[in-house]
Amino acid sequence: MALERELETYRNSLPALEGENEGRFVLIKADKVIDIFTSYDDALKAGYTTFGLEPFLVKKIEGIEQAQFISRFIDPLALKSA
Repeated sequence: MALERELETYRNSLPALEGENEGRFVLIKADKVIDIFTSYDDALKAGYTTFGLEPFLVKKIEGIEQAQFISRFIDPLALKSA
């Protein structure tokens, strides 16, 4: 799975990241927390500047992650007739 190591680093580091950093964005490469930023764009820019096209993770620091709902607006009845 892509970024599996970085996601594990995020989960392991979350207790230390929470608190005053809640809502900010963390930049993670492999098993290292690189830095914390106030905006996603700043974290992403730092990631590309530092790592180029190598994989890295930018994630919002949230003690409780929000569920994501994605809909493709497909009519389920239309699928039955196909």
